[in-house]
Amino acid sequence: MDRKDAIERIRLLEGVDLRPLADKYGVTVWVGNKKNKGWAGHVIERHLGLALNSSRSPNFGSWELKVVPLKRARNGLLKVKETMAITMIDPVEVKAKEFEDSHLFNKLRKMVVVSRVFENVQETSSLLHAAAEFDLDNPIVYDLVKTDYELVRQAIINSGFHSLTGKMGKLIQPRTKGAGHGSTSRAFYARTQFVAHILNIAALPFLPPVVPDEG
Repeated sequence: MDRKDAIERIRLLEGVDLRPLADKYGVTVWVGNKKNKGWAGHVIERHLGLALNSSRSPNFGSWELKVVPLKRARNGLLKVKETMAITMIDPVEVKAKEFEDSHLFNKLRKMVVVSRVFENVQETSSLLHAAAEFDLDNPIVYDLVKTDYELVRQAIINSGFHSLTGKMGKLIQPRTKGAGHGSTSRAFYARTQFVAHILNIAALPFLPPVVPDEG
């Protein structure tokens, strides 16, 4: 399925509660007291006709699908709830590859990011909010992401994989991923301000303003 068709199909679900759809498509939300954190993404994948896929390649071949939660601020406006996991960090692969050959670039270069409203920890309901296209085509954003990748790459080369910390990176940070605080796995995450930019919720403060065309 191409990205244009996928976005049209996803937008049919705007304002629809994804929780009943999880039951319809047989997507497990809870196993005992453990939540399937990716349940909403699996619902969207089933809606688009995609089977389960754990490949590190973009899950629709040429483009990547991500689903992120939003929460309501005290003023009632929606804001990004958390960072967005992009891809696992394989230290051997990152050391060997320049940014343009990396899994991070391959995931970010062409995306559809779907936002949903987080209501409660029990996930009794969650309305689909919107779907946004994102291409890594803004030269300023491209250079910032590339710089973040190279920071991680050089840290691995010079100081080792375990030197990575979530404090690194302006738009992309390396963070632990996995169960428990003792996890040694790391993944690239988009910081919340970057996710807000991708979703067109808020502009990055260091980007120049868009000047409307005259005439």
